[in-house]
Amino acid sequence: MLPERGTIVCSLAGRDCGSFMVVLGQKDGKVLVADGKERPVDRPKQKNIKHLSLTNATVTEEQMLTNRSIRHALNDLQSLHCQGEI
Repeated sequence: MLPERGTIVCSLAGRDCGSFMVVLGQKDGKVLVADGKERPVDRPKQKNIKHLSLTNATVTEEQMLTNRSIRHALNDLQSLHCQGEI
């Protein structure tokens, strides 16, 4: 089962291992993700679902419009994760 658009996921494999990303869509059984920096909205990365860990967090459609708003949403989640609240 592929995650829905707006779900925040954590990468489990690859050079982006351990980083949080937002699901932008699906293509050919893979998930398209972006982090707003290394992978901007206009150039999302295709990841295998096996290489992602789903979180309960989501972002709104408005937060997915720009790379800057994605970065802010992911930074907020990262700070909560580091504090042990997630």
